Amino acid sequence: MRDMKWKKKLGKAVLLLCILYISLGIALFFAQDLLLFHPVSLPPRYKFSFQQPFKEVNISIEDRNVNLLQFSTSTKRKGIVLFFHGNMKNVEHYAKYPSYFTENGWEVWMIDYPGFGKTTGKRTEQIMYNDALLMYGMAEKQIDPDNLIIYGKSIGTGIASYLASIKNSKRLILETPYYSIDALARHYFPIYPVMPMTKYAFPIHSYLKAIKVPVTIFHGTKDEVVPYAQALQLKNEQKKTELITILGGTHNDLSTFPLYQNKLDTLLDH
Repeated sequence: MRDMKWKKKLGKAVLLLCILYISLGIALFFAQDLLLFHPVSLPPRYKFSFQQPFKEVNISIEDRNVNLLQFSTSTKRKGIVLFFHGNMKNVEHYAKYPSYFTENGWEVWMIDYPGFGKTTGKRTEQIMYNDALLMYGMAEKQIDPDNLIIYGKSIGTGIASYLASIKNSKRLILETPYYSIDALARHYFPIYPVMPMTKYAFPIHSYLKAIKVPVTIFHGTKDEVVPYAQALQLKNEQKKTELITILGGTHNDLSTFPLYQNKLDTLLDH
């Protein structure tokens, strides 16, 4: 009799766990955009203010707008850096970055993703790729691809890697990249079969196989968002990839380390 009661209790407990597991899985599936992206939109008439000179370009594509900022250099232009930022707010959140390049004679072009800043429309992986191609096409009309650097930070490393895998450039620089979104999801939610659940892929490991130009990765050993192990895995699979390890670096402070600053200056000088 006691065995029967114990089995019923066990059965109810298992059922409850299954319901919780499925419910959490469904919630994660529908919440993944909220987990991956943290945009702040801006009204069309919003006036940007940056310390360095810039030009704002708005591009109409069907029923949506793509906002592009072009930060100019005060010296003779060596080339253009196509910069793909992280998942926070909009281009204003990354205002410190352009000066790292413009001070070295490189112009910086930075777009916002759909829903970020003044860029509008639905956000999908393919649309983000298409916007990257649009920016590349505009730059290609002004300058030889040998004078184009593609730079990605955090979520932007997936877009940058895609672009570098199908278009010519001088080099690809990745700051705090992940192996893929699936790999990142497995890190945070190991109890779920993440591959059929994720709406975004950004398979950087796959794109790196097709890239012919030099690739440099910056990653900190104390990164609290994207594990350093994922950058190490990218390096181990692609031996020609250069990994600059920032000891003690976290996800958003690499630019404060002399190693990052000195290495970036070296890359921009060559």
